[in-house]
Amino acid sequence: MRASWHTLTSLAWRESRTARRRLLLYMSSISLGVAALVAIDSFASNVTHSVREQSRSLLGGDLAFYSRQKWGPQQDTMFTELEARGLSFARQVQFTSMAIVVNRPGTRLAQVRAITPGFPVYGKITTGPAEAWAHFHDGRNALVDESLLATLSAQVGDTLSLGLGKFVISGTLKDVPGNPGIAAAIGPRVFIPQRYVPETQLVVFGSRADYEVLARVPGNTTPELIVARYKTRLTEAKVRTRTVTQNETQLTNAIVQLGDFLGIVGLVALLLGGVGVASGVHAFVMRKIDTVAVLRCIGATSGQVLAIYVMQALAMGILGAAMGVALGVAIQFSLPSVMKDFLPVNVTIALEPKAILIGLAIGTWVALLFALRPLLALRTVSPLQALRRDADPEVLRLKWRDWPRLSVNIVMVASVVALAIERAGELKRGAWLAGGIGAVLLLLWLSATMLSAIAKRGLRRGWPYVVRQGVANLYRPANQTKAVVLALGFGAFLISTLYLVQANLLRRFDVARQSSRANLVLYDVQGDQGAGVDSIVRSMGEQTLETTPIVTMRISMINKWTMAQMVDSTNPDSVLRATWALRREYRSTYRADTLPASEKLIAGKWFGRTPLKPGEPDAEVSLEKDVARELAAQLGDVITWDVQGVKVRTRLTSLREVNFARFEPNFFAVFSPGSVDKAPKTFVVLANVRDPKTMVRIQRAVVERFPNVSSLDLSLIQKTVTDIVEKVSLAVRFLALFSLAIGIPVLFSAVAATGRARVREGVLLKVLGATQAQIRKIMLAEYALLGVLGSLTGMVLSFGGAWAVMKFVFKTEFAPATGASLAIAGAMLVVTLVIGLLGGRDVFKETPMAALREA
Repeated sequence: MRASWHTLTSLAWRESRTARRRLLLYMSSISLGVAALVAIDSFASNVTHSVREQSRSLLGGDLAFYSRQKWGPQQDTMFTELEARGLSFARQVQFTSMAIVVNRPGTRLAQVRAITPGFPVYGKITTGPAEAWAHFHDGRNALVDESLLATLSAQVGDTLSLGLGKFVISGTLKDVPGNPGIAAAIGPRVFIPQRYVPETQLVVFGSRADYEVLARVPGNTTPELIVARYKTRLTEAKVRTRTVTQNETQLTNAIVQLGDFLGIVGLVALLLGGVGVASGVHAFVMRKIDTVAVLRCIGATSGQVLAIYVMQALAMGILGAAMGVALGVAIQFSLPSVMKDFLPVNVTIALEPKAILIGLAIGTWVALLFALRPLLALRTVSPLQALRRDADPEVLRLKWRDWPRLSVNIVMVASVVALAIERAGELKRGAWLAGGIGAVLLLLWLSATMLSAIAKRGLRRGWPYVVRQGVANLYRPANQTKAVVLALGFGAFLISTLYLVQANLLRRFDVARQSSRANLVLYDVQGDQGAGVDSIVRSMGEQTLETTPIVTMRISMINKWTMAQMVDSTNPDSVLRATWALRREYRSTYRADTLPASEKLIAGKWFGRTPLKPGEPDAEVSLEKDVARELAAQLGDVITWDVQGVKVRTRLTSLREVNFARFEPNFFAVFSPGSVDKAPKTFVVLANVRDPKTMVRIQRAVVERFPNVSSLDLSLIQKTVTDIVEKVSLAVRFLALFSLAIGIPVLFSAVAATGRARVREGVLLKVLGATQAQIRKIMLAEYALLGVLGSLTGMVLSFGGAWAVMKFVFKTEFAPATGASLAIAGAMLVVTLVIGLLGGRDVFKETPMAALREA
């Protein structure tokens, strides 16, 4: 039969009328995977566009200058020169303080921002009432976060004490450019005019404060050119800079990385849907054997038959992918309300044609590719099949050397690798991802093969009939062992991996919280205030646990290299070192005792145990391992520190691993006794207060007597972090439920793949006298074994997947949550039983007479 493409298309349309709904159901397995990809890519693109549009508002200017030291004559001269070049400036000083509302109980640690007129250079601060911002600089006014008013039971118009300064709360902050709500939750913001900072007496010698100057750059130059011109002077003055381009790049990179991670989850979900498509189309092919035989009888070639059904699969694949695109767009528009606390910008949601087209193309391609493999078997259907009734598997059996099928397999593997590389963002990670997916599928296939072999060899005559029949179904022709185990195991693997990653991240926080000895931290305590703070705590019936000295300093030299030489990329002999570790201000301590519980010695020896070589300094220092790596510092190196103008030479004698998640003082650098003891310092005092009311009284008493001392209620911080973690957990649970939702239609497709053979077997058993109860028990035994194997195999493999994520992504230890994983496996088993029994309903609907007529 010679037929044009128009004729084949028309025939494919007419022939599909009886199978469109069923074929669309199979193709819908990829819909949720496509939805995940479209939602993630679209939302990430929306956020990236919003960051670019609001980048100046996020930074507050075109260029920002930062320093931990008060601006001196040298810096003021530089700013004057820049003003002559057309730049305009606004300034800000940031520090922390205990906030007290006069005649109101309680205190609250606040982030104080003292700003000059013109701040911010870009963007707009909105307040309630709206006119509060316009009159902000008219007097001693304060604008505060609403959370501060709620905590202190205050209201607009009350008097706020910051140190020795008094301010009238003139309004609340509604929207501040570039500040997510989480930072404000940990320490509510308080804005005051900068000219009143001296009245607070909080920013004095030894106080910790951040100084910032925001600049508007005229159009005849760029921030990058200004930074390059003043690079030497900025380095000498220890002034850091950030351009609007750098700020934008940092934010967009973080968004891209998050999108890549979620995109990998979406890709795995899409491939799981592909497994469902393959199983479903296999079931579709089984039902079309007789129709194909008739088409062959009237002259259709095997190629024409294949073309008819490929067109049907392509059309349904496009429709299934389009359904996924629509769902993904709906999810995209709902994400801003869920993610608003985590985003530094107001996201403008808009359709992203590129993400939509890519999602549609990938979904269609995956659907077609996974459908093509079972469709190729239709080429083997003979016209004689219209007259005789060979077993379906025998009719569709392909030789392993069938080149079309081998070509499809090669393209399938290449496509998975290409998609993995595209989603992972780099070749190496993509190759590992593709290899991991392949290894999981291979292990699931091997476990299914082993189950069939064990069932065949282990079957015993003494077992009950229904059990023997159910076990035999695992290895008989047209068995569904591989299809169900692959679908179920892959779904269980994805869900369990997501849960285990979440459980391990939560465990890190819980361990840190439970192991912390103190729940009250008092810091910026001066040397002559320690006894007074201790007496206040004791007078309330509590005791201080630890008093730790803190000395501020910077790195001046490492061995013979000065800081300027180490970061000079033009010097071929210099050892390039990380600028953040070199230029940061270190808040260090000194101690003679051994390591606390939050630290572990991983290299070298503790103080006093390393022999002193001629010419080496007596003072020793221990560095945190990551800082040492960034500095390219090795044991035995001589590090010179600038301790508030005094040079202190030390030798590096040990490296430590520090658990910074614990709520207690942790340090990058710890010095030996006698090295920096005489330097100007402040102290941190730790206490464990049992009663929340006593906590409030202690904080109030300390700040009233020592206004410069700040205190931190760690229970409040823990609650805030817990709330954040809960939101993250909610997102992970959503992904897990999303994966489960994908797994259900995939399992339906896997069960349907052998549905025709199951109906024939069930009807035959009914003809032989089996009751419906017996048939149900047979199916129950079969699906119970399949469910147990698939879910447990997926669970075991998920331990490896979660371990890899924790080790290589989060770089921390992995602890298996066996109980919860078994619960997930049990839930997947129940889902398998329900789907299996629902899929077997056709057995009870089919009459013996219909089966005999077909036979």
